[in-house]
Amino acid sequence: MNREEWNERYAAAEDLLWSAAPNRTLEAEVADLARGRALDLACGEGRNAVWLAQQEWDVTAVDFSDVAVARGRNLARRRGVTVHWVVEDVYEFEPETAAFELVIVLYLHVPAPARGEILRRAGSALALGGTLLVLGHDVSNLEGGYGGPSDASILYSPDDLAADVPALHIVKAEHVHREVETEEGRRVAIDALLRATRAR
Repeated sequence: MNREEWNERYAAAEDLLWSAAPNRTLEAEVADLARGRALDLACGEGRNAVWLAQQEWDVTAVDFSDVAVARGRNLARRRGVTVHWVVEDVYEFEPETAAFELVIVLYLHVPAPARGEILRRAGSALALGGTLLVLGHDVSNLEGGYGGPSDASILYSPDDLAADVPALHIVKAEHVHREVETEEGRRVAIDALLRATRAR
């Protein structure tokens, strides 16, 4: 989907398109990290960026949808926190080098070559010792899980993500099984998780 399509999708929703609560896996993965500067790439409506700011991170959030970013600004205002919002396409966004203690890329699904370039830039934005977290729908979710994109070309595995960031130290690259409440009852979605650090 392009910028205009995402803007239309966000504008059509009366409230937030996604939950205002932070991603549960993100909550767990950052619990042991010292606070510092954080970068949320493809932040959407900003629920994770706002939550990080509530946890005393200094957050920059980037998305190409100005409608989504406006909703993020409103959410941050309601929560009483400050987030540095940037309306820019992550295909083109050049983050500061070695500037962030945390970079997150959650549920960004683009073709593999673009994903690799975006994640390499995300890795270069890490300060020494910084953490990169990537989470999204695993390719195995197509057959064995619930929801998510149906186009296998924009899905990935933990190994794919690890291969995208050869300069980083891989802390974990694994599947995450996520419970989803549906009208038909509880279902399970399969995500791919990468946690990596800049060691040098």
